[in-house]
Amino acid sequence: MELFYYTVFGLLGIVVAVLELSKNNKDRINTSQTFNSFKNNYLLVYSLMMAGDWLQGPYVYYLYSQYGFGKGEIGQLFIAGFGSSMLFGTIVGSLADQQGRKRACVTYCISYILSCITKHSPEYKVLMLGRVLGGIATSLLFSAFESWLVAEHFKRGFDQQWLSLTFSKAIFLGNGLVAILSGLFGDLLVDSMNLGAVAPFDAAACFLAIGMLIILSSWTENYGDPSENKDLLTQFKAAAVAIASDEKIALLGAIQSLFEGSMYTFVFLWTPALSPNEEEIPHGFIFANFMLASMLGSLIASRLLARATTKVESYMQIVFVISAMSLLLPVVTSFLVEPSNVKGGSISFAGRVQLFGFCTFECCVGIFWPSIMKMRSHYIPEAARSTIMNFFRIPLNIFVCVVLYNVNAFPIAVMFGMCSIFLFVASILQRRLLAIAADKSKIENWTALEGKDAEEEPLTVA
Repeated sequence: MELFYYTVFGLLGIVVAVLELSKNNKDRINTSQTFNSFKNNYLLVYSLMMAGDWLQGPYVYYLYSQYGFGKGEIGQLFIAGFGSSMLFGTIVGSLADQQGRKRACVTYCISYILSCITKHSPEYKVLMLGRVLGGIATSLLFSAFESWLVAEHFKRGFDQQWLSLTFSKAIFLGNGLVAILSGLFGDLLVDSMNLGAVAPFDAAACFLAIGMLIILSSWTENYGDPSENKDLLTQFKAAAVAIASDEKIALLGAIQSLFEGSMYTFVFLWTPALSPNEEEIPHGFIFANFMLASMLGSLIASRLLARATTKVESYMQIVFVISAMSLLLPVVTSFLVEPSNVKGGSISFAGRVQLFGFCTFECCVGIFWPSIMKMRSHYIPEAARSTIMNFFRIPLNIFVCVVLYNVNAFPIAVMFGMCSIFLFVASILQRRLLAIAADKSKIENWTALEGKDAEEEPLTVA
């Protein structure tokens, strides 16, 4: 393997280590022992859930190809997964507010375990069923767990600022360290132990089962709005009204869809972008670089969120601009660097420049997740939290399905240029959200000040 990849990985590792070890009192939040126990329990469960997800990711396409399916059939299976997440996942995820978030998290485990079991069959219909179950599970993973955490956090009377600590740690572990370890463990099972491409799915099912047992034994149930027994249609209407009537929620949903849509497009395109002429690139090692960069981003986010004077809405504008510029590099290199027609070989100069940009983007992803979680906990009403969060995923899944269907219709540079535009738009919407939040804060402060003056004003007798 080239020294270049080791250098990138080593530099990222050094930065992560220095950032973690150089924390001072300003970067730390003083918490209670009770909260630490609660946080560690959630982090353990979340890490197990993410391990079950990350173990499968690198081997889904490979397993389908091993069963003899072509690119078109595999594409249909992937589209089915995102379509299921949009349709069935939205309904099941929304039931969490009514039937309970703990039950929804258990449903995630069961759905994903069943999805893993279907991978043992080479039958197309069985694999399609597995993709549908996987789509449902994905919606629950990105809504039910966060909804349970936020509700339980406030139900137990913990400080609001402590929530950001759990968010940043969850991303550091779940989207960083666990992702790297899952990739190495999957490689051990498939390549070193020769257990076959289905082995990571069996391991994922085991991790999910362990996590489900912890949930059943240690988590309490919480609901969105227990005072009213609303049917599903009423919940959807209430969520739609909340989004339409509150510009902050609508902006947050648009920002999330634009960023995540660009992120998932990047996931599909980074391999052909770095190896346009079938260059030999170490996919696993590059993936480890991306996850390390994401860990770096989560550490940066934890420092920013720990400071009460730093506004999430403010620094996220900068994050979106940086992410837009980083995904613009493939467009820039396509104009400035003359493409090579030589097949094979090592990564090109343009590829190295793009890899730097992609690692920067992954760092922004690491900042994005805990920050968007923090904003969602502040702006989305508790009564319909899961329902609204799954509403946000509808345009995202439509966008990803369209990209998958037309992935060969446009040059890669055009696709990355489109993502860059989306991210610039996200930064503009974030600026608008900051302005609205600032106006609301001024009004609240002015109201509080007037109330205080009224209390202090002496009574007069006419």
